[in-house]
Amino acid sequence: MRGKRIGSGAAMLAGALAVTGLALAPSAAAVTPLTANVTASCGLFGGGAATLTATQTGTAATLKLTSTAITTPIAIGANSISSTLTMANSTGSARVFSGTVNPAMPAGSTITVGPLNGTVASGDSLDFYGGSLKMVVFGITVTCTTSAAQTPGPFVFS
Repeated sequence: MRGKRIGSGAAMLAGALAVTGLALAPSAAAVTPLTANVTASCGLFGGGAATLTATQTGTAATLKLTSTAITTPIAIGANSISSTLTMANSTGSARVFSGTVNPAMPAGSTITVGPLNGTVASGDSLDFYGGSLKMVVFGITVTCTTSAAQTPGPFVFS
Protein backbone atom coordinates (compact mmCIF):
# COMPACT_ATOMS: atom_id res chain seq x y z
CA MET A 1 0.00 0.00 0.00
CA ARG A 2 2.82 2.35 0.85
CA GLY A 3 4.38 1.88 -2.63
CA LYS A 4 1.11 3.00 -4.26
CA ARG A 5 1.00 6.19 -2.17
CA ILE A 6 4.58 7.09 -3.09
CA GLY A 7 3.88 6.38 -6.77
CA SER A 8 0.66 8.41 -6.69
CA GLY A 9 2.37 11.25 -4.85
CA ALA A 10 5.23 11.29 -7.35
CA ALA A 11 2.78 11.36 -10.25
CA MET A 12 0.84 14.24 -8.68
CA LEU A 13 4.06 16.15 -8.03
CA ALA A 14 5.20 15.64 -11.63
CA GLY A 15 1.80 16.84 -12.91
CA ALA A 16 1.87 19.90 -10.66
CA LEU A 17 5.38 20.78 -11.83
CA ALA A 18 4.32 20.41 -15.47
CA VAL A 19 1.34 22.74 -14.97
CA THR A 20 3.51 25.23 -13.08
CA GLY A 21 6.07 25.14 -15.90
CA LEU A 22 3.36 25.94 -18.44
CA ALA A 23 2.01 28.75 -16.31
CA LEU A 24 5.45 30.31 -15.90
CA ALA A 25 6.60 29.81 -19.49
CA PRO A 26 7.07 33.17 -21.26
CA SER A 27 4.46 33.91 -23.90
CA ALA A 28 5.80 34.69 -27.32
CA ALA A 29 4.76 37.96 -28.93
CA ALA A 30 2.98 37.23 -32.18
CA VAL A 31 4.09 40.45 -33.86
CA THR A 32 7.27 42.45 -33.42
CA PRO A 33 7.69 45.30 -32.85
CA LEU A 34 4.40 46.14 -31.13
CA THR A 35 4.68 49.83 -32.07
CA ALA A 36 6.36 51.74 -34.86
CA ASN A 37 6.73 55.42 -35.70
CA VAL A 38 6.22 57.19 -39.03
CA THR A 39 6.09 60.74 -40.29
CA ALA A 40 2.90 61.04 -42.29
CA SER A 41 1.57 63.69 -44.64
CA CYS A 42 -2.25 63.82 -44.55
CA GLY A 43 -3.39 66.67 -46.77
CA LEU A 44 -5.93 68.92 -45.04
CA PHE A 45 -5.40 67.02 -41.75
CA GLY A 46 -1.77 68.20 -41.75
CA GLY A 47 1.17 65.95 -41.06
CA GLY A 48 3.84 64.89 -38.65
CA ALA A 49 4.82 62.10 -36.30
CA ALA A 50 2.39 59.21 -35.87
CA THR A 51 2.50 55.92 -34.00
CA LEU A 52 1.21 52.62 -35.32
CA THR A 53 0.30 49.89 -32.81
CA ALA A 54 -0.10 46.26 -33.93
CA THR A 55 -1.69 43.17 -32.40
CA GLN A 56 -2.04 39.64 -33.71
CA THR A 57 -4.11 36.58 -32.85
CA GLY A 58 -3.46 33.82 -35.37
CA THR A 59 -4.12 35.24 -38.83
CA ALA A 60 -6.24 38.11 -37.45
CA ALA A 61 -4.40 41.35 -36.81
CA THR A 62 -5.25 44.94 -35.92
CA LEU A 63 -3.45 48.22 -36.47
CA LYS A 64 -4.16 51.54 -34.77
CA LEU A 65 -2.77 54.94 -35.76
CA THR A 66 -2.44 57.81 -33.28
CA SER A 67 -0.84 61.18 -33.80
CA THR A 68 -0.54 64.41 -31.89
CA ALA A 69 0.67 66.19 -35.04
CA ILE A 70 -2.17 65.20 -37.38
CA THR A 71 -5.35 67.05 -36.41
CA THR A 72 -9.00 67.23 -37.43
CA PRO A 73 -10.06 70.50 -39.06
CA ILE A 74 -13.69 69.86 -37.97
CA ALA A 75 -15.47 68.00 -35.17
CA ILE A 76 -15.86 64.28 -35.93
CA GLY A 77 -18.26 61.93 -34.17
CA ALA A 78 -17.25 58.57 -32.71
CA ASN A 79 -16.95 55.73 -35.22
CA SER A 80 -17.64 58.02 -38.19
CA ILE A 81 -14.33 57.80 -40.07
CA SER A 82 -14.20 54.98 -42.59
CA SER A 83 -10.51 54.05 -42.61
CA THR A 84 -8.51 51.82 -44.94
CA LEU A 85 -4.86 51.27 -44.05
CA THR A 86 -2.80 49.58 -46.75
CA MET A 87 0.56 48.24 -45.59
CA ALA A 88 3.35 47.30 -48.00
CA ASN A 89 4.44 43.68 -47.50
CA SER A 90 8.03 42.82 -48.39
CA THR A 91 7.12 39.11 -48.50
CA GLY A 92 4.10 39.30 -50.81
CA SER A 93 0.88 41.16 -51.48
CA ALA A 94 0.04 44.33 -49.57
CA ARG A 95 -2.20 43.82 -46.55
CA VAL A 96 -5.32 45.92 -45.99
CA PHE A 97 -6.76 46.85 -42.58
CA SER A 98 -10.11 48.59 -42.38
CA GLY A 99 -12.86 49.72 -40.04
CA THR A 100 -14.81 52.64 -38.65
CA VAL A 101 -13.36 52.81 -35.14
CA ASN A 102 -12.41 56.23 -33.83
CA PRO A 103 -13.18 58.30 -30.73
CA ALA A 104 -15.22 61.49 -30.92
CA MET A 105 -12.82 64.31 -31.78
CA PRO A 106 -13.55 68.04 -31.51
CA ALA A 107 -12.17 70.39 -34.18
CA GLY A 108 -8.41 70.73 -33.82
CA SER A 109 -8.16 67.42 -31.97
CA THR A 110 -5.37 64.93 -32.52
CA ILE A 111 -6.25 61.99 -34.74
CA THR A 112 -6.80 58.38 -33.67
CA VAL A 113 -8.16 55.65 -35.94
CA GLY A 114 -8.50 51.99 -35.14
CA PRO A 115 -8.02 49.35 -34.23
CA LEU A 116 -8.49 48.47 -37.89
CA ASN A 117 -8.94 44.78 -38.72
CA GLY A 118 -7.01 42.77 -41.26
CA THR A 119 -5.61 39.35 -42.08
CA VAL A 120 -1.92 38.43 -42.05
CA ALA A 121 0.16 35.37 -42.80
CA SER A 122 3.12 34.02 -40.91
CA GLY A 123 6.25 35.82 -42.08
CA ASP A 124 4.47 38.96 -43.33
CA SER A 125 6.72 42.01 -42.99
CA LEU A 126 4.53 45.12 -43.12
CA ASP A 127 5.60 48.75 -43.44
CA PHE A 128 3.54 51.93 -43.82
CA TYR A 129 6.17 53.16 -46.31
CA GLY A 130 4.82 52.18 -49.71
CA GLY A 131 1.30 52.01 -48.31
CA SER A 132 -1.28 54.58 -47.27
CA LEU A 133 -4.09 55.44 -44.89
CA LYS A 134 -7.33 56.60 -46.51
CA MET A 135 -9.90 58.17 -44.22
CA VAL A 136 -13.35 59.09 -45.51
CA VAL A 137 -14.95 61.80 -43.39
CA PHE A 138 -18.33 63.25 -44.43
CA GLY A 139 -17.70 62.01 -47.99
CA ILE A 140 -14.26 63.65 -48.20
CA THR A 141 -11.27 61.34 -48.65
CA VAL A 142 -8.08 62.23 -46.80
CA THR A 143 -5.00 60.21 -47.75
CA CYS A 144 -1.92 59.87 -45.56
CA THR A 145 1.44 58.69 -46.91
CA THR A 146 5.04 58.70 -45.77
CA SER A 147 8.36 59.17 -47.56
CA ALA A 148 10.42 56.96 -45.24
CA ALA A 149 10.31 53.53 -43.65
CA GLN A 150 8.75 53.17 -40.22
CA THR A 151 11.04 52.88 -37.21
CA PRO A 152 12.30 50.75 -35.57
CA GLY A 153 11.33 48.57 -38.56
CA PRO A 154 8.48 46.71 -40.22
CA PHE A 155 5.89 44.71 -38.31
CA VAL A 156 6.85 41.03 -38.63
CA PHE A 157 4.02 38.57 -37.97
CA SER A 158 4.50 34.97 -36.85
